[in-house]
Amino acid sequence: MTDNVLDKASDVREEEALPIAELDQWLTDNIGDELPAERGELKITQYTGGASNWTYRLDYNGLTLVLRRPPAGTKAKSAHDMGREYRLQKKLRPEFPYVPRMLAHCTDESVIGAEFYVMEHITGVIPRRRFPKDLQLTAGQAQQLNTNALDKLIELHRVDLDSTGLRSIAKGAGYTDRQVNGWCGRYEKAKTWNVFGAGSVMRWLKENKPKQETICLTHNDFRLDNLILNPDDATEIIGILDWELATLGNPLMDLGNALAYWIEADDDRVARATKRQPSDYPGMLTRQQIIDYYCQHTGTKMDDFVFYEVFGMFRLAVIAQQIYYRYHHKQTTNKTFKNFWFLVNYLLWRCRRRIAQTK
Repeated sequence: MTDNVLDKASDVREEEALPIAELDQWLTDNIGDELPAERGELKITQYTGGASNWTYRLDYNGLTLVLRRPPAGTKAKSAHDMGREYRLQKKLRPEFPYVPRMLAHCTDESVIGAEFYVMEHITGVIPRRRFPKDLQLTAGQAQQLNTNALDKLIELHRVDLDSTGLRSIAKGAGYTDRQVNGWCGRYEKAKTWNVFGAGSVMRWLKENKPKQETICLTHNDFRLDNLILNPDDATEIIGILDWELATLGNPLMDLGNALAYWIEADDDRVARATKRQPSDYPGMLTRQQIIDYYCQHTGTKMDDFVFYEVFGMFRLAVIAQQIYYRYHHKQTTNKTFKNFWFLVNYLLWRCRRRIAQTK
């Protein structure tokens, strides 16, 4: 396999630049044993695929690291907690080896202007909006990758919370109530003049919450573009990224959150324009096939998945609105976020349409 399929970083956006000298000194002081003896100058590039935390590639001579920090601007109180994300992954890795190895966490904001952590870099393929041009999968291979990804999600949901020490990472019981109420409140707080009111959707979610829930470790941002694939066998998953939203939660809500991002080949034009992963590639499962596969392989009896679908889409609308809020109030000038208000309105429309289909 050629290097052309490997995930690459880009030049750092000017407004998101890191102070090289200060960071280099901090790395020397805190993880000097990990660095090459003759390491040369620190070079920094940036991964531009994400819309939440900022992620950078740090290159020395013969060593690559990854740095994660929160964005600038107003943030939800519980969002972008670098320390929590770092500790969760460090505890999880011994039981779930697809998590990158954590190296160091910095709470001193004077170093780069924000809290951050540093982890190992895993060399591989990240399937972003499309697979790399030099990576051609058959329909059978695409389906295998899809089911392998679902198997990893199921494996995560079966992680022993006591052996990992993660049982105290979150409250657990009552998760569904907290999620519905929390995301409704976040939408109201982040609302701008150009997005719809979501009163009918929020009322429906509150009135249709499932009466029972199972609690396990959930990722809550499980997408193909958060997976790292083996460059020699792109059906094999060697890493899973972006654990910012991981918690003790309802596994069916985790699946519903993943489905909110899942665009199919015959979806409408707007949906296909917003895709962030190659979920419409020939051979990929449909949303219903994903639900059926998950339920079959976990022994879950599920007659009605609509609540989880609607919640996933509403939650994604809120995430998009929180990001757009930063752009709208000039806390970032990243033009990527300029039209997120339209995505919010579209997702709310999809929520209302899905609800109407149940009547």
